[in-house]
Amino acid sequence: MAKPKSSLALSWQHLKKYTPLIKELVGRDLKVKYRRSFLGYIWSILNPLLMMLLQSLIFSYMFRNNIPNFPLYLICGNTLFTFFNESTSMGMNSVIQNASLIKKVYIPKFIFPLSRVVSCFVTMLFSLVAIVLVMVITRSPFYWTVLLFWVPLLFLFLFCCGMALLLSALTVYFRDMQHLYSVLVMGWMYATPLFYPVEALPEFLMPLMKLNPLYHYINLFRNLVMYGNIPGPNTWVACIASAAVMLGIGIWAFRKLQKNFILYI
Repeated sequence: MAKPKSSLALSWQHLKKYTPLIKELVGRDLKVKYRRSFLGYIWSILNPLLMMLLQSLIFSYMFRNNIPNFPLYLICGNTLFTFFNESTSMGMNSVIQNASLIKKVYIPKFIFPLSRVVSCFVTMLFSLVAIVLVMVITRSPFYWTVLLFWVPLLFLFLFCCGMALLLSALTVYFRDMQHLYSVLVMGWMYATPLFYPVEALPEFLMPLMKLNPLYHYINLFRNLVMYGNIPGPNTWVACIASAAVMLGIGIWAFRKLQKNFILYI
């Protein structure tokens, strides 16, 4: 008698089976995002550049002396945080927005939040061109560690997948999550050193900062891209652990709650 497959193994089979559908959903998201836009995908490069210029004008006088190459510091942090914000916010509403399709045909529901994270990840990859442009303009050195830029992005991608799965499941039952999360993200942004040096924080806040996963992802990315450093084991453990824990929580919550989605969407 054949041994029944676990839910996790079935989910993996579904993921492989529905990969073409994920590609279609990602393509749809990208087309909708830039529909009727004259510059199209170029906005993926212009947006981080314009945001960096604006914030540089606002914050440069406050932190410029404390942060070498402030524009590059700023755009590195903003690019990763923007991906986190967009992917989790879009993933949160993905199940609700595809309710009509879910009611008509059988599709593994986790496909929808996952496809939103992937589409935002593709947009972020375009945005990396803006970081390279800033490095060239500011004459920042290109260290060999730049070749490892994809490592923190992979950790952040897994973290965002877990967040999107968790948020999308909760939002089906509690629509107020859409409003609460926007406030949470704003607080999270100020709690992450995007435009200020972490040394500017009081000493008693540093233990709290180290509980912020985004701090570790951005710190790892900046060290590899800006400073040519490979951080110590604490940073790597924090990045891997937070990604694994968040992904595990997201998968567990989504599998637990998806059974009654049809009653609430």
